[in-house]
Amino acid sequence: MSLPSINPTKTEAWKALEKHFQQIESQEMQQVFLENPNRAERFKIEWQDFYVDYSKNRITEKTISLLFKLAEEVKLKEAITQQFSGEKINETENRAVLHTALRDFDNMKPEVKAALQKIKLFSEKIISGNHKGYTGKAITDIVNIGIGGSHLGPEMVTEALQFYRNHIKIHFIANIDGDDVTEKLNKLNPETTLFIVVSKSFTTQETIANASVVREWFLKKGAENDIQKHFVAVSANEKGAKEFGISEDNIFPMQDWVGGRFSLWSSVGLSVCCAVGFKNFEELLKGAFEMDNHFKKEDFEKNIPVVLALLSIWYNNFFKAESEAVVAYSQYLNKLVPYLQQAVMESNGKSVDRNGEKVNYQTGTIVWGNVGSNSQHAYFQLLHQGTKLIPTDFIGFSEPLHDNIENHNILMANFFAQTEALCEGTYNKKVENPFKYFEGNKPTNTILIKKLTPKNLGSLIALYEHKLFVQGIIWNIFSFDQWGVELGKTIAKGTLATIEKREPSAIVSASTQQLINKFLELKS
Repeated sequence: MSLPSINPTKTEAWKALEKHFQQIESQEMQQVFLENPNRAERFKIEWQDFYVDYSKNRITEKTISLLFKLAEEVKLKEAITQQFSGEKINETENRAVLHTALRDFDNMKPEVKAALQKIKLFSEKIISGNHKGYTGKAITDIVNIGIGGSHLGPEMVTEALQFYRNHIKIHFIANIDGDDVTEKLNKLNPETTLFIVVSKSFTTQETIANASVVREWFLKKGAENDIQKHFVAVSANEKGAKEFGISEDNIFPMQDWVGGRFSLWSSVGLSVCCAVGFKNFEELLKGAFEMDNHFKKEDFEKNIPVVLALLSIWYNNFFKAESEAVVAYSQYLNKLVPYLQQAVMESNGKSVDRNGEKVNYQTGTIVWGNVGSNSQHAYFQLLHQGTKLIPTDFIGFSEPLHDNIENHNILMANFFAQTEALCEGTYNKKVENPFKYFEGNKPTNTILIKKLTPKNLGSLIALYEHKLFVQGIIWNIFSFDQWGVELGKTIAKGTLATIEKREPSAIVSASTQQLINKFLELKS
């Protein structure tokens, strides 16, 4: 059964939204708040430890009503049901999209249960010190070797859950940059280091090249037979992993129905599990599972991912705001934006719709940002007084993890002050110096969460997964393939042959050929 394939611009709701936009384009939020003191109460969603305030948006009751009608007309409910039921909604690759099944505690697949049990036992062996290296010493350091979804998710979660970390030190090798690989290896002891090679195909160029470098480094001290004690694989290619020297017992499965950028919930999360323990990893999964149920069952009016996705559509397609910022007021979440950039832009960076036709409207938003309050001393100037409209999500926590209440109060005072300043500006204030004038009327969403726990982090990540799904459905694009990643990889094989063997390549561009010639000249 195929996903609905409805051009959103042909719907009645879209046409109504275009007319409505012309009527409220210049509306000032400051005035709207003055006229409706209950606005904040109306435009909020409370769910478990989450409080989402979306009242500081350039919307009215009619806006949100029309956006819900748009969701209905493109058959969003039907699409949600298809995803969760395992329909092959990744049609261009003929695959289901079932990362949600990795955390479905009500109806867990046997292969998922088995994988979780294997992860649990292995991580417990590492943490307890019962897994010994080739000289009989316990493992002290783990290196995750992967790229893209095999790297960004585990790194982000491990960093975010630093408070819950145990004694095992976790490192990440992703970039093919040999200098970076060498710097990281220089800090490690082969006797006490475990390497997790993460690649579904076990052929990913960057990952296998880096793993091979690491293997050579290890063999300067250890023997071939020792590889089994220091290398494990997360892959669907058991044969390739075995040929590398990895024991069958140390190969963890990857499912065909899980895309790379949604794979941290699978065996790809092995490094996370070793860093924070299986119990906390399971809590992460449970938090995502509960957000899945919220997304699947809740009416659109109180559905956090749906509301945030519709607001993003509103700004992207009607206000023509091409980017949106995410600012988390927690240093623990400093890797969240790079993770979201892959999740959102690799998913929805498409210009062909589900009917195979070129779209004539904007799709995938550009996601960027950093942590607060650092960001306030960097790009917030542009948010406040620049010429671009940039909707921004603010993420904050009511309780700190350590007991420094004074710092946390200052942090959160800034969190609230920034959304207030972006909304209000210097409205109704006499400002004689034009350089100190703030227009305000800048849209924000505030996601206030009780505390940064593994469970709440799982819910937050799943929230953004479902948000991008909704956007893709409305834009009538396939969110779960990534053909755009492949072309550069293919061409790189030719350019590598030119660099290494001085062979003529199939490069068309005279500019690229000249650059390679100059590179080879400088190299020699």
